Amino acid sequence: MKGKRFEKFMKGIFILSSLVSIVSIVLICVFIFKGGIPFIKEYGLKNFLFGREWKPSNSPPIYGILPMILGSFYVTIGAVLVGVPIGVMTATYMSYFSGKRIYSILKPSINLMAGIPSIVYGFFFLTVVVPIVRDVFGGTGMNFITASILLGVMILPTIIGISESALKAVPKEYYEGSIALGASHESSIIKVVIPAAKSGIMASIILGVGRAIGETMALILVAGNQARMPKGITKGFRSLTTNIVMDMSYASGTHREALIATAVVLFIFILIINGIFSIVKRRSLR
Repeated sequence: MKGKRFEKFMKGIFILSSLVSIVSIVLICVFIFKGGIPFIKEYGLKNFLFGREWKPSNSPPIYGILPMILGSFYVTIGAVLVGVPIGVMTATYMSYFSGKRIYSILKPSINLMAGIPSIVYGFFFLTVVVPIVRDVFGGTGMNFITASILLGVMILPTIIGISESALKAVPKEYYEGSIALGASHESSIIKVVIPAAKSGIMASIILGVGRAIGETMALILVAGNQARMPKGITKGFRSLTTNIVMDMSYASGTHREALIATAVVLFIFILIINGIFSIVKRRSLR
């Protein structure tokens, strides 16, 4: 009897624990959409999404977030171009090429990267990378190039960790069968193992993209924070997240509502990315 009561008690604990995440998401959605949707309706969806100027101090104020949408989109693409190839190749090396000694150094180092606060990354890039980019490309050095490299480095632990797990989850028979048919070690990995692990690798990329889109503090230090239409990879910009953080501390009235509405757009952006991943994952499993 005591054993059954304990099992029921623990079952209830597990159910409550699983409901915490669901309730949290629901509460976040209610708060964001309740605060942002009325403003979007009043200001106009087209004016808000496709407006080219963000001037809350104007009279009347102007709340156009197209520059920030494009800034977030472009820097995310840059981060993917930097982080995905390096991350997937590193995961492949750790799974099938590195020796135990090198692996024992690489694995803790990558885990340590995941634990470094984003502001530390930002300060490092501000003091080390920004001057290099400034000398090479001109300008202030606070631009898409620096920001893309920064986010590409920051998403590496996510991509490497999940991709490595996906590669190691591929049955050894796939690799051994390819070797038995005369393929080389490298060819077997590239043509057999990696395609078999593509679902897990895609998951790592999507999570990496989510991390890149949601990053704020490090980006503030190296992006230039200029609320204008992107004019090139050597120019400063502002993302959706940095726009919210920089203005929220003093915003009030419609300005604050516009920032919450910006969070709505960011939230929907993340949902779209997750939806695309779900579709890709389903197709890859067929």
